[in-house]
Amino acid sequence: MTHPDSTRMTHDIELGPGSEFDLIRKLRHHWGPLAVSIGDDASILNVPRGERLVVSTDSALEDVHFRREWLTLREIGYRAVTAAISDIAAMAASPAGVLVALQLPGDLTDIEGTLLELADGIADAVRAAGTVVVGGNLARGGSAPLGITTTAVGSVFNPLTRAGARPGDLLYVTGALGGPAAALKSLTAGLQPNAKLRERFSRPAARVAEARWLAAHGAVAGIDLSDGMASDAGHLAAAGGVGLEIAIERLPVFAGATPDDAVSGGEEYELLVASRTALDEGEFKARFGIELTAIGRAVEGSSGATFTRAGKRVAAPPGYDHFSR
Repeated sequence: MTHPDSTRMTHDIELGPGSEFDLIRKLRHHWGPLAVSIGDDASILNVPRGERLVVSTDSALEDVHFRREWLTLREIGYRAVTAAISDIAAMAASPAGVLVALQLPGDLTDIEGTLLELADGIADAVRAAGTVVVGGNLARGGSAPLGITTTAVGSVFNPLTRAGARPGDLLYVTGALGGPAAALKSLTAGLQPNAKLRERFSRPAARVAEARWLAAHGAVAGIDLSDGMASDAGHLAAAGGVGLEIAIERLPVFAGATPDDAVSGGEEYELLVASRTALDEGEFKARFGIELTAIGRAVEGSSGATFTRAGKRVAAPPGYDHFSR
């Protein structure tokens, strides 16, 4: 999915002298047409008439969200930017640009090589989402670890928020779940996951086009599964003031993962949506090459998300929470 050129300012400003700006010049050259308007104090984006601006920020910190022994620098850059783009994709917005703030460790010896490998991953992410880099910041962090903060900007006429679910709505999820959690369990145990699990962990997709299709075909509320089905379904329920009932046996499980991985595993970036009417699962798969699966429904009350197995309510494993420990 791409934007017409009219949605972006496309001129670049000349940069002054200095080692930091030399690195920014290298980034700008490295990214080529994937980076625009870099060099002024701020970026200018033209939002299509009648649409609303959607903005989200996401941080990826070494030893919190990733470990360098598990992922290449290119994969780290890709995952960090994809996570931010996924947040605006969940609202059925079209990305107009991203701003990326890079904090490089102070003890880094190959600054340029590290920066350009991260830049390759960032380029992969914006290219996959049909957007561009429009600015950011570059700093050395002293004793601080590697960190990437991404601000994603997009626009949409009717945002798909978390708050639209009503009793009786059907619940659907895109893709297959549990792959990142299964890969992470292997890596934590000092083992290498199989190639498909590792790719699912290292190369998640922001469901930009999928979310817009879902919104156009009847979805009334949505959230991306960054913290896991157990956590994020609870957020969708709370925002709508409803309960959600989800059948664990109906969850689409990624090959090599378990149903528990599918319930609690984070960093999926698949979409959980509510719809008043049945969505065409076959048309969705034919269009996007991934499954759309009905997994439950919204109900009266404010009981949050509950999970059943063979019709009986079960306790779900908790999802991810940064501040729970």
